[in-house]
Amino acid sequence: MFKPIDYKLINVSNGRIFDDEGWSLADPEATAPSLVRAVYNNTKFTPRDDLKGLYRYAEWLPVRKTLRHSHAPVTYKSKGLANMLGLENLYITFSGYCPRLGARMETCSFKETEAYSVCARLPKKNKRILVVQSAGNTARAFAKVCSDNNIPIVICIPYDNISDLWFRKKLSSCVKIVATPTGTDYYDAIALGDKLCKDPRYMAEGGAKNVARRDGMGTTVLSAVEVIGRIPDAYFQAVGSGTGAIAAWENAERLAADGRFGKNNMRIYASQNAPFTIMYDSWKNHSRELVSMTPEESRSKAEVILGKVLSNRKPPYSIAGGLFDVLEKSGGDMFKVTNDEIVSWVVRYYSAEGYDIFPASACAVASLKQALDNGTVKKDETIMLNVTGGGMLSATRKGFILKEPDLVLSPELPAEEIIAAIDKLF
Repeated sequence: MFKPIDYKLINVSNGRIFDDEGWSLADPEATAPSLVRAVYNNTKFTPRDDLKGLYRYAEWLPVRKTLRHSHAPVTYKSKGLANMLGLENLYITFSGYCPRLGARMETCSFKETEAYSVCARLPKKNKRILVVQSAGNTARAFAKVCSDNNIPIVICIPYDNISDLWFRKKLSSCVKIVATPTGTDYYDAIALGDKLCKDPRYMAEGGAKNVARRDGMGTTVLSAVEVIGRIPDAYFQAVGSGTGAIAAWENAERLAADGRFGKNNMRIYASQNAPFTIMYDSWKNHSRELVSMTPEESRSKAEVILGKVLSNRKPPYSIAGGLFDVLEKSGGDMFKVTNDEIVSWVVRYYSAEGYDIFPASACAVASLKQALDNGTVKKDETIMLNVTGGGMLSATRKGFILKEPDLVLSPELPAEEIIAAIDKLF
């Protein structure tokens, strides 16, 4: 019998510690926007041999139960890519499908880590329907996890990203897909889900504000440190919202506090796919506030980038504990990567490591190359490359099923009309 993990929540901005009332996404007494973090009773990194998959890291996950079919990220010391880049200590943390590596995430995305953590945070007797907004990979991950574990969910996604909803088997009827019309983007999917959640029967997953999402994604760093034996010097990841990078930093701080894995600052290096570079542009201006981007600009730039999942117009960048703070505290930086660089590194990575990766992961590889070329990182440093998705060729070689949306709804409709239409799906 699994015993729920003991933890409290802390307001990043003012340090106030408070109890999690079940699905707390923010400090109820906060006077300014701030992320909250989980503070675990067990302050030592303690992988659990009595649990499987992601839940080996349950001591640092805010979960009330375990779910079926989870898998943890896999970390290994690179030879092929390391030789190509001239690196001595390159470690790849891979979340995807490559059985020879022990990597078996069927959705081929590290978004499974957040889905298994978030859904395991739900109260056992929860009667509300979970609502998740996604640009693509998150939708596929939550759909798979909820289908396998019979958890009712509504997933809001732009219709133009519906090709990301491929699965190895048919989804359970508990999963409902609602798309915004052609020509819309991730921000429109967010707006649609927000209107749905005006009805108390539906509950917002919360995105970056959900500690379970971040701590699930932060298992990438736990996987790396378990293999390396120390906190890496540098961490590379492509970002759309930046949540994964925030999560990595949070776990690096927990590991430093543990004291057994070094106390160095793990420098966070994040990258975006040009021309959708809202966080990159803001950071290079050393501005906590995001540069302005109209819906029209967002949609036009999202249309042309290869890493579609890297397009979030309102990411958790400015909020206390968000990406701006992470980059500042870690001594990190941001890079921008062109489509041509991504195409090049998709091919070169396959040649070096023997499995395919998604454009967003190739974006991270390209930024690592840039950092080496300009001297941002040294060739003898211990580097963690977070390859957030890949292995689709292996995962789908026996075929796959494309899930069409159950509904297409404009986010501009009144909330009551959206709620009434989605109610009919259940």
